[in-house]
Amino acid sequence: MAKVITETKDELRPEYDLSTLLDGGVRGKYAAQYQEGTNLVLLAPDVAAAFSSAEAVNEALRLVLRIARIPTTTG
Repeated sequence: MAKVITETKDELRPEYDLSTLLDGGVRGKYAAQYQEGTNLVLLAPDVAAAFSSAEAVNEALRLVLRIARIPTTTG
């Protein structure tokens, strides 16, 4: 059976000229800004399974940070 190719109607209004709409566009223009505000860390599946939520992960990490500040005595 042969595929029937139908021509689609161009629904773009005449005032929207793609050559001017896309002129001056910069790929990744806001990528650096976005990256500055994002700190995504992927957990290993076994680690992620130990926590019920993102807040639980944050609390555990805060505890580790507090413990790391405890001075240790060396023998």
